[in-house]
Amino acid sequence: MKCIKNKVNAELKAGNIGSNTSCEYNPCHYRGQNCSFCYCPFYPCNDKDLGNELHSENTSNDVWDCSQCLFCHDNNVVEYSYKRFSELGITDSDDERIRDIVFKEAKERFYHLGKSVMIVGATSDAGKSITAAALCRIINRKGYSVTPFKSQNMSLNSRVTRRGDEISMIQTLQAKAAGVTSPSYTINPILLKPKGERRSQIIVEGKPFRDCSVSSYYRTFVEEEGRDIVKRNIDFLRSRYDYIVMEGAGSPAEINIYDRDIANMSAAEMADATCILVVNMEWGGSFAYALGTIELIPEKDRKRIKGIILNNHKGNVKALDGAKKRLEELTGIPVLGVIPHLNVDLPKEDSEYFRNTKEAGNGKYIISVIKLPHISNFTDLDPLMLEDVKVRFVTSSDELKGSDAIIIPGTKNTTDDLHWMNVSGLSEHIRNYVGRIPIIGICGGYQMMGRKLMDPNGIEDERYRSISGLGLFDMEVRWNSYTKHVCKNTGHMLIGDEGRISGYEIHMGNTVNNNEEPLFFLDRLRGGLTEGSVNQDRKLFGTYQHGVFEMPAFRDHIMKLIGAKDTKRLDYNAYVEENLDKLANGFEKALDMDKLWELIG
Repeated sequence: MKCIKNKVNAELKAGNIGSNTSCEYNPCHYRGQNCSFCYCPFYPCNDKDLGNELHSENTSNDVWDCSQCLFCHDNNVVEYSYKRFSELGITDSDDERIRDIVFKEAKERFYHLGKSVMIVGATSDAGKSITAAALCRIINRKGYSVTPFKSQNMSLNSRVTRRGDEISMIQTLQAKAAGVTSPSYTINPILLKPKGERRSQIIVEGKPFRDCSVSSYYRTFVEEEGRDIVKRNIDFLRSRYDYIVMEGAGSPAEINIYDRDIANMSAAEMADATCILVVNMEWGGSFAYALGTIELIPEKDRKRIKGIILNNHKGNVKALDGAKKRLEELTGIPVLGVIPHLNVDLPKEDSEYFRNTKEAGNGKYIISVIKLPHISNFTDLDPLMLEDVKVRFVTSSDELKGSDAIIIPGTKNTTDDLHWMNVSGLSEHIRNYVGRIPIIGICGGYQMMGRKLMDPNGIEDERYRSISGLGLFDMEVRWNSYTKHVCKNTGHMLIGDEGRISGYEIHMGNTVNNNEEPLFFLDRLRGGLTEGSVNQDRKLFGTYQHGVFEMPAFRDHIMKLIGAKDTKRLDYNAYVEENLDKLANGFEKALDMDKLWELIG
């Protein structure tokens, strides 16, 4: 406790320091936070609105966890508290009034449940995700704490939180837009990962829950568990943030599942959210989509829709004035603005974009990516767009011609996708390129590169209890139980200039009997461990690390192997931040911001 008292005394002496951007950990909670109470002087407050008790395995006492408390980092709270410290003559951490008087006063005056706004779409791919991201960044730049939220997301692009939970990639991107540096599973409590055969793995609050068919998901899971899961996570976020920017899923007017839909208007009701309808103007019939969506929503929920955004318009905005006015007359809902097509480069969800894309980029060097039927985490490839490359998505052996490198990406069903590669002839053709060009396997793609894949219990796929791999690495993969390895990593390469890398693992099945040299050394609290496989003579690289191209070192090494002389050693995360600002600027310029602030309070 002595170190705590010393820290509090130092804070009392320093006074209101605002946001300490020089601190290596800033921001530890959210961008723009007030850092004066870096270690809460009200500790432990034992207020369950702000923290919770954690059971300690080492002692008989519980530990008070205030890691997700944002209250003490609000400017208003800090200013008021220091004013009261001065008035009451509080100068020492032993003064009980810090916690018992000042904190209670500050909470009574400033604590509130956050306001909620939900972005719903007239169709899939309406632009809900980028609209939510734009609003998160706009609200954060105004000095408020804000978080994204999507109750249920169906996506094979996922990320790992600092605490080792799995959430959707797009909610991680929105958290970055919101300035939230350490998002938790609360922003995406239900994640569905399709496995084929109309079945999905359900990830609940960051952990694998069970595999489920579409019918049993809506018939059983939603009613027995789903609604409660959504409600408790909404309540938690409202108790922590000034604003929640919620994203719906698909359309809010799916009348075939309306009474079982927990991703749209039902979630909006739980959060008492103002709803804004987004329409993609690039699609024909956009005004009909908008009107039809509103008309199909029952009256009690329709009242929540307070604004319409016409998104992704590629023509003259003024030419829409008459149509906007007519839409407002028909719906009684104001059009908040027309968003022009914005030239921003941000990660895409695995939706219409990926299904209809055969190649990306127009650079000199061709990197062929095997477009697996169950491809996952294809945003691993986005940082390659910073280089002089063209990424070609390959589904046949003929398309491999002219490749400068081959990537076998992640997959939600390793054994079935390996079978598809064998049947299509891709496996044999990939072997023909060994030693000629770099071949990189990531996660499931890495597993395929081994001698043999063994799944005696049918955990990955009941049809393939044992299947021969590509035989590129002298190793095997085995699925022993329905457990998933999920973690974030940092480390360095064990090849080339041994540059720094970062990544995250999300996989079932583990590499065994590996006789190859390791590719990376991963940092750990107590020592470290090696990871991946490499055979430099044969130009083979394999790793479980998603996101490995985001830091420049590994990307640079591969680019030099394929002959590139001028590589761009750019940090991809900084590039994404720049594009989030461009996105927010575009929305702010196009929207009636006064009306928007009026609607969301």
